[in-house]
Amino acid sequence: MTASATIRAGDVLGEATSPAVEPSPVARTRHISWALKAVLPVAAVLLNGLLLFVLVSLSLAAGERHVVITVATAGAFLVCAAVIMVFAVSVRRPMLELQDKIARVRLGDMDASVSFCGRNDEIGDLGCDFNDMVAQLKASREEIQRLHQTQMSRAEHFATLGELAAGLAHEIRNPLAGIAGVIEIVSRDLPPNSAARLVIKDAKEETLQINRILTELLEIARPKPPQFRVSDVCSTVEHAVMFARQQAITKRITVEFEIKDTIPPVEHDPNQINQVLLNLLLNAIQSMDKPGVIRVSLKHDDGAVFITVADEGKGIPPETLPNIFRPFFTTKGHGTGLGLSLARRIVDSHGGHIDVTSVVGKGTQFLVELPITRSADQGSVVSSTI
Repeated sequence: MTASATIRAGDVLGEATSPAVEPSPVARTRHISWALKAVLPVAAVLLNGLLLFVLVSLSLAAGERHVVITVATAGAFLVCAAVIMVFAVSVRRPMLELQDKIARVRLGDMDASVSFCGRNDEIGDLGCDFNDMVAQLKASREEIQRLHQTQMSRAEHFATLGELAAGLAHEIRNPLAGIAGVIEIVSRDLPPNSAARLVIKDAKEETLQINRILTELLEIARPKPPQFRVSDVCSTVEHAVMFARQQAITKRITVEFEIKDTIPPVEHDPNQINQVLLNLLLNAIQSMDKPGVIRVSLKHDDGAVFITVADEGKGIPPETLPNIFRPFFTTKGHGTGLGLSLARRIVDSHGGHIDVTSVVGKGTQFLVELPITRSADQGSVVSSTI
């Protein structure tokens, strides 16, 4: 089974939105009058018919011919006037109403509707379609507003929880440091052959694990802004790969690194991107129960660099894949569930995104995309999410 998920920059719950700016009225260019456009063809046909009628009436006497021509000319004018009146009632009035309602909808009035929708012709169908469209827009706007309110409420809730978690983590770390110091002192006084040394060793590992969880929790709750600088991203990736190779030696896992293109300098925070790649590489190592290969590649395309981390591990089930970036979600018994959440936040703050695809039983691939140069709107997104 194959599954995929995408986490894009700016997908921050409850992201602040700027107030809506009232749109200005539409500046319309002047056109030829619709009545003139409608009458000109009719007038041309009538004029040609009138000329033909004059030629035909040349055989009549002069007095009779003038009377006939006068009657024919008056009839032509009457036809043109009737056509104009018909267009004014059946076309111009509905079009002016439709134009006015469209302007009202553009200014935010979702209760606008046209009155000619009951007509049994194409213009009536146009009116019905317009009213249905406005009703759908109104329903969509109400749904968007409802979702926005829900997201803002959740954002406030998570912000409160973040502050609470940060405070608790800070308060716990202080006594934890004292406990770790006491354990170290006690371990020094124990005899070399004491059975309590095993308990002390386990206690040390547990305190280190708790301290690691608290550190990651503080980084999630109070993220540090990236320290951007233009530098060689190849060195950043290579540094993470070198560290991962040391961790993979005991499991007989090979970490391969390939640079596929000439990579330009990238505006990024080397320490934070190194943290992201280390997290992905360590997860890849932990997912492989047997010797294999982890492939790391780096390429450049269309103003961005792409870092791929592919393993040959167990893979991620499709029902689990959408949750892997959620804080505290983990399928590992010893994991904290904060690593990927922190990685996503860092990549988002760089204006990039993470793609992940996985095949159960064959492996998982993470694709990290980073823009080479941050744009102005990316900078504003970073400042609003930190």
